[in-house]
Amino acid sequence: METIDESIYDHPKYYDLVFGADCAAEIKFITGCAAKHCSGKTQRMFEPACGTGRLLYALAKRDYEVGGLDLNAKAVDFCNARFRKHDRPEPAFVADMSDFRVKRRYDIAFNTINSFRHLGTEKAARQHLECMGQAVRVGGLYLLGVHLTPTDVPPSESESWSARRGHLSINTHMWTNSRDKKTRIEKFGIRFDVHSPSRSFRIADELVLRSYTPKQMDRLIASSECWEVVETYDFAYELNEPIEVDSTTEDVVYVMKRKKNR
Repeated sequence: METIDESIYDHPKYYDLVFGADCAAEIKFITGCAAKHCSGKTQRMFEPACGTGRLLYALAKRDYEVGGLDLNAKAVDFCNARFRKHDRPEPAFVADMSDFRVKRRYDIAFNTINSFRHLGTEKAARQHLECMGQAVRVGGLYLLGVHLTPTDVPPSESESWSARRGHLSINTHMWTNSRDKKTRIEKFGIRFDVHSPSRSFRIADELVLRSYTPKQMDRLIASSECWEVVETYDFAYELNEPIEVDSTTEDVVYVMKRKKNR
């Protein structure tokens, strides 16, 4: 099979399909958290690392005001083109999620699929939480999905899934290349095997992510001084089934409420 060694983020059409399967469940979870945990009215929603904007568009169709950012200009262009096609204001801009400002604060922010771990240092991660503290009003929420590194059980090493839209199908495989506990850097191979009636090919990439044990994540959140965790869930997004994070936990969505600065 022909192989292209490029970033998966430079192929937003395929990325949108690969990671779009859980869109309905994620939207139900986000709006459910708004009703259950957010103080005050919820109308404005924001997504750092918004990618192709699949969640932003789904929320916009439900009459929420939305905004987002991403570091990848191709993803932002794809997102804004989707909104333009349906005569909606373009919501996304290119920015680093550890160094940005918004003009108006939002009620809820969300980052559900581990994009946070692309921030490679503790400083960048803390700056991200501080930027989010400026972007979300007091009493508002930040829903942060993170794949933690468990300390009492072996971590998961690989994952595979498939997605189809019309005549386009993509088989995705992701696996661990290396883990360095000292530097807290984990490297993962990922490939998209893309199949259409006219062509089959593979996009191969490597993701470099910062690791977090449950305790390391707790310390990071506390260090930001503007967020408190009000609930935790796993990636099943069951609002009636919150979880307790312990040394065996991997997939977590932290529901954090913006508190007043001291």
